[in-house]
Amino acid sequence: MDDRYGTDVLARGWRDAGRKKPAPVAASADLVVEVVGDGFVGAVTRVDGMNVELEDRFGKKRLFPLGGGFLVDGAAVVLTAPAAAAKGRTRTASGSFAAEDQRARTARASRIFVEGKHDAELVEKVWGADLRAEGVVVEFLEGVDLLEQKLDAEPPTAERRYGVLVDHLVPNSKESRIAEKIARGRHGAHVRIVGHPFVDVWQCVTPRALGIAAWPEVPRGIEWKVGVCRALGWPAEEQADTARAWQHILSRVTTFRDLEPALLGRVEELIDFVTVP
Repeated sequence: MDDRYGTDVLARGWRDAGRKKPAPVAASADLVVEVVGDGFVGAVTRVDGMNVELEDRFGKKRLFPLGGGFLVDGAAVVLTAPAAAAKGRTRTASGSFAAEDQRARTARASRIFVEGKHDAELVEKVWGADLRAEGVVVEFLEGVDLLEQKLDAEPPTAERRYGVLVDHLVPNSKESRIAEKIARGRHGAHVRIVGHPFVDVWQCVTPRALGIAAWPEVPRGIEWKVGVCRALGWPAEEQADTARAWQHILSRVTTFRDLEPALLGRVEELIDFVTVP
């Protein structure tokens, strides 16, 4: 005769007898997960140590510890770290295949000038590995006004080309007039000047990467970065506040997909220009 109470009512695990244990599920990219008791539903974007990051349909991202407390298709699961993928060719943050030999090659005479400290940091984060593999040095250009002076001091040649990335390069601007003058001048044949159309390089980072719907509109008369910080509820009382805001923005950039095409195309154009044999 079956004894539904078992032979030992004091044995461990008697409360869980007959209950189905949650199945272990690897937290693979794009897996849609619901957090029990929280109601947050999102797709897996990454696993960081013992935490999993989920992104909901509005672009909001949150971290949760791996383990129990999750539902997949309504069934309780235990999220586990995904198994290491079979080793193959890896890609850099720019989307290029990483070179098997990761040693930086000897620097070329050709180089890229980037106007703005934040711009240079962004280029380094996404294209740094590619540039080191190609031996291309990136130099910070304090202002496009100083470009002609730099070119006169060390003139470009067919073997020493210069690519220049300028902030807010739009028609009829001061930047566009300087670029046109240099292009027509004696250095023009070996210099390529390009730029993005945004007010500031911050806007080259997609709103999706930051979990916002769009970059805020800043009224005229308010310094743009200060206005952005205030609109997003970030501190904006001193320069250190905007510096911290930029570091937060930069931390959300992990691959080229986090950048606007208007910047991607221009940087790739410069890399091609300075690496042509």
